[in-house]
Amino acid sequence: MLKTALYKGAKINYERKGNAKRTVVLLHGFLENHKVWDDYTKVLAKTNTVYAIDLPGHGSSECLGYVQSMEDMACCVKQVLNDNQKRKAVVIGHSLGGYVALAFGDLYPDSLNGLCLFNSTAKADSIEKVKFRNRAIEVVKENHELFIKSAIPNLFVGPKTNAIRGAIRRVLNMALTTPKQGILATLEGMKRRSDREIILRFAPYPVLCVAGKQDLVVPWRVLKKQSELCENGSFHLSEKGGHMCFFEDKYPCLKVLEKFVIKCYSSKKLPVY
Repeated sequence: MLKTALYKGAKINYERKGNAKRTVVLLHGFLENHKVWDDYTKVLAKTNTVYAIDLPGHGSSECLGYVQSMEDMACCVKQVLNDNQKRKAVVIGHSLGGYVALAFGDLYPDSLNGLCLFNSTAKADSIEKVKFRNRAIEVVKENHELFIKSAIPNLFVGPKTNAIRGAIRRVLNMALTTPKQGILATLEGMKRRSDREIILRFAPYPVLCVAGKQDLVVPWRVLKKQSELCENGSFHLSEKGGHMCFFEDKYPCLKVLEKFVIKCYSSKKLPVY
């Protein structure tokens, strides 16, 4: 059953699983919702309390306005933690979710026990990327379903096995429930977001960057360099994965995440809640 938090009058829905002292927050990517993490939540909830959140304008969460900043989305994450009396968490974000996780680290550095970027960059959009976002906004205004149906399959790479075809259908069905306003507001928020490499450079907590070797959206070498900015950074390369490597290379990625969460809570200096 989904639970609800309120931020600026908007309903932010999330799923909570597990009942352990360690806290993990899972943040989905653009056009996704909390259910993309179902396989991960099932495993992680055995030893952690896991919060999988529908970011504003996605899933069953309401939109915040015409522009959804990464900062406002991060505040929604904090509201969920506050409502559950959780002071600290390991925050794991895929793509858009990584941008939100970085904004969370910027706004609430004392609330992080660890940060994981899945196929996500701390860099702001380049000039070319801003142009791409603007073109996407125009396409969405004309026909948002066409935009979704074109975008989602291209995020997956490699042979289209039965499992991958099933994953594409699963993500596509999620994406088609995303309202046009949510898509537009999030595109605006992503293109306006700040560069946050400095967060990685001075992070006092463990940082993990997970990349797909075949990722056409965020090149793996970019993420490797970003992991090297961190004093306590680590890097995992999914050899057969692309931008959706947590689907395409699920079990190795899940094992890496399990070990990372344990690492984040192994230091006596870091309280668990």
